[in-house]
Amino acid sequence: MRTLIHPTAVIDDHAQIHPTVRIEPYAVIGSQVTIGADTVVGSHVIIDGLTTIGKENQIFPGAAIGLEPQDLKYKGANSQVIIGDRNRIREYVTINRATNEGEATVIGDDNLLMAYAHVGHNCVIGNEVVIANSVAIAGHVHIESMAIISGVLGIHQFVHIGTMAMVGGMSRISRDVPPYMMVEGNPARVRSLNLTGLKRRGFDQNEVRELKKAFRILYLQQIPLTDAIAQLDQLSDNKHIRHLQDFVRQSSSGRRGLIMSKK
Repeated sequence: MRTLIHPTAVIDDHAQIHPTVRIEPYAVIGSQVTIGADTVVGSHVIIDGLTTIGKENQIFPGAAIGLEPQDLKYKGANSQVIIGDRNRIREYVTINRATNEGEATVIGDDNLLMAYAHVGHNCVIGNEVVIANSVAIAGHVHIESMAIISGVLGIHQFVHIGTMAMVGGMSRISRDVPPYMMVEGNPARVRSLNLTGLKRRGFDQNEVRELKKAFRILYLQQIPLTDAIAQLDQLSDNKHIRHLQDFVRQSSSGRRGLIMSKK
């Protein structure tokens, strides 16, 4: 159904475009691009490199996906961008491909990337993540599902942001953000449990109560982190407590370390 592709769009003959994809004026699609069913590619969008985009995505005007990474170590490798289904990628979002051969920048399903957001090389973004306007995400950042990243902030390389975390606008995120927490500031600090987010996601009273206990152990008792991790073992054995415990344990020995101080 070529009527869905505007005549001013420039599409390489080797690109794999599902017949239900709509491509608007002056879009440019490279030779190694694959786009799934019912995706809409807005005007002046550029999609290049070894880029795979799933079904029912909306890519708004001016976005640039799959171009070379902003990494001085890049030597021309045929690296990838992999994007899932039902994402909304707003105006002038940039998503760079990975640095080395066999690596990928990966975005899951049902995410919203607002205008002017930048996703750097080798990032991994889960599902149902909201990234607000003008967020700059450096390379190798991992954002777990259902996190919310507010606007006009920067995230340092190799930072890990946990599931259902809420990051406040204009923050400086240079360390890992624990799941289920609300973080903001420059430098960023954990302020509270993300209670509003937990309720919106259907957490019951018992789950919220246990996470409140975990918050007090981690941030109010003022004990060494190793002792706090051990105390989390005494809480109920639900998947959210275990995920928080595993995240904190891995982050405490990881590359960036954990945002800890509440003050």
